[in-house]
Amino acid sequence: MNNNAGNLQSGWKSLQRWRVQIFLITWLAYAAFYFTRKAFSVAKLGIGEDPSFELDKAAMANLDALYLTAYAIGQFTWGIFADRFGPRVVVLGGLVISAVAAVVMGSFATLPIFATCMVVQGLAQSTGWSGLCKNIGSFFATRERGRVLGYWSTCYAFGGLVATPFAGWWAYEVFHDWRMAFISSALVVFGVAVLFFLLQRNRPQDVGLPPVEAEAEPQDKRDAPRESHWNALRKVLKNRTVLVLGLAYFLLKPARYAILLWGPVIVYERMPAIGKVASAIVPTSFEVAGLVGPILIGYASDKLFGARRMPACVLSLIALTACLALFVPAMQSGSLYLVVGLLFMMGMTLYGPDSMISGSAAIDFGTQDGAGTAAGFVNGCGSVGAILGGLLPGYFDTTTVFLVFTAAALLASLMLVPFWNSRPQTLKAPDSVPASGQPALAGAKS
Repeated sequence: MNNNAGNLQSGWKSLQRWRVQIFLITWLAYAAFYFTRKAFSVAKLGIGEDPSFELDKAAMANLDALYLTAYAIGQFTWGIFADRFGPRVVVLGGLVISAVAAVVMGSFATLPIFATCMVVQGLAQSTGWSGLCKNIGSFFATRERGRVLGYWSTCYAFGGLVATPFAGWWAYEVFHDWRMAFISSALVVFGVAVLFFLLQRNRPQDVGLPPVEAEAEPQDKRDAPRESHWNALRKVLKNRTVLVLGLAYFLLKPARYAILLWGPVIVYERMPAIGKVASAIVPTSFEVAGLVGPILIGYASDKLFGARRMPACVLSLIALTACLALFVPAMQSGSLYLVVGLLFMMGMTLYGPDSMISGSAAIDFGTQDGAGTAAGFVNGCGSVGAILGGLLPGYFDTTTVFLVFTAAALLASLMLVPFWNSRPQTLKAPDSVPASGQPALAGAKS
């Protein structure tokens, strides 16, 4: 008896150790993708002044669009490969290929090479989200997964926060060469790929531990996935709430990706006196806010609005609309503190609804059998919108671009108002208890 108890306790400690390890290495892996993702946005500052590599803003915007199109395609594709081959193969391959592509871009400055590498980057970096979420899901049970993913999702805000000043410092302070934005970022991703190879495993069974929960689907349903998938997709497309969420996410994503990919250029054009390094650092206030925005909106949704997602999103989007409208006048004022403050508020009020609409709300309002499909549909709509975020700043002046973003944020907020009192389906049966015996976690933060 004592031996059995000791073995169980030892097994639990081992599982806990692996859960912490998997959380940390997957969090680090997704954050690392942002180093090679942000390298081009930093390099734009130097490319624009390099007579040996003539690349105007429109050409840079087209390259961003190539990247984002490949990224959108990859998001719909790599989840299938992660299910078949495991996250270890898919994500590790994405990290290595992304780093190699960055090295090539930092070594050969020609438009055909840049165009090819941007497509490769988009496909490589899109391996991260679906593969790593699957990895987390294998080590954390359903009853705790929402909260775990809520904290885990800070990885993409942190990655953007650190990557931009890192690349800017190496490129313009140490080596005074925009090419080092790519090379330095690639070295970070190579290093993380090595750690990922050493520390990551796909599931508990790979290290001799039992699964964290039983398989939900019986084995005799192997022949039904195709029919099940299309049935779920049809239900999603008939779900008015999910369709509105998808359109709202499409309207929000351009602003986030414009700041992500063009932030240093936008700031430098309006405030050249602060220099290139500062121009690369200033937009990081946007990502700093992204660390806390999703947590705050999740808390507000759960505690203040009783798991109603829309009130928190609508109020946040109204505040975002005001921030976007004031941003260009703030840059014209020349006040660095005002610009940094507005970027922080924009990040706070954008990252919150971004995470809520693409995660909690999409899953809450999808059908029980199609929650994953609903989340995938909404994220896919956002990925299409992100392409515009890469294109618009290259073809239009900053004032016009932010007027468009302001109108889009206002429209997104108005679209969600009719759903103000909508609540997740699971909350309509408050007395229900899952088979595990744990209370339902429909309102858990995510």
